[in-house]
Amino acid sequence: MNVFHHKTKRLWAFVSYAVGSVILLHVFSALTLDRSIEYRRVAYASPKITPSLDGYTIAFVTDTHALPAEKLRQAVEKINAYHPDLLLLGGDFPSQSGAPERSMEILSAVRASDGIYGVEGNHDHFPTLFAAMEKYGITPLSNSGAAIQEGLYLCGVEDLWNRSPNIAEAASGAEEDDFVLLVAHNPDVTMRQDTANVDLVLSGHTHGGQITFLGLWAPALTLRRSITDYGRRFQSGWAKSKDGADVFVSRGTGTFSNIPRVFARPQIIVLTLKSATA
Repeated sequence: MNVFHHKTKRLWAFVSYAVGSVILLHVFSALTLDRSIEYRRVAYASPKITPSLDGYTIAFVTDTHALPAEKLRQAVEKINAYHPDLLLLGGDFPSQSGAPERSMEILSAVRASDGIYGVEGNHDHFPTLFAAMEKYGITPLSNSGAAIQEGLYLCGVEDLWNRSPNIAEAASGAEEDDFVLLVAHNPDVTMRQDTANVDLVLSGHTHGGQITFLGLWAPALTLRRSITDYGRRFQSGWAKSKDGADVFVSRGTGTFSNIPRVFARPQIIVLTLKSATA
């Protein structure tokens, strides 16, 4: 009996130690790494990317939410160090009075040779956001697109929750041989609409799950359907649309209502296009 009691005591001590260590690891991550922005470099190769576009660099910023203005300014300085050709904004910016204009003013300091384009998110009041974009020389995309370079067509859609995104309309101006890049705040739209005319989609919205267990299990994405209808499919990183288009989901740059990130480090994406024939 004493032997059994001793073994049980040791087992509970081990379990308590393991659970405590895991909790401390998550608290440590939330207080350190998850508060610093990762600048993730991503390369994408396609036969449709012409040799003249090989090395073309695109910065993607999305879901800044409650990110303080000073941190956004620091991010702009770091983005400029990558010498981007294009800056894309994925929606969900600060929405308090005057905040959208302040954010667009700061982001307009990114020195992107081919300009800055952006879409709305579900937390944006799009007329206010788009007016702020236009004031600072940023082009809003609202089921619309633009030829950026020969062979590169950029398009963006309205938010899935608040308005009526239309991928076909957004991409309708592309030439047959263009590499078509779509910005859609909510990646779920790629499961509900045809993406046959799109080569690559950039999205945000899911925040990498915001609070996760070791970056793997995200209760907010798997236990409820209030963020995405597709569980971990669009948690972060590479995914596929319903008809096979490549989708890259950024974890976003800020936090919503100051909810901490846990093993869901904020990030800014630096995408480099690669020609398969270069």
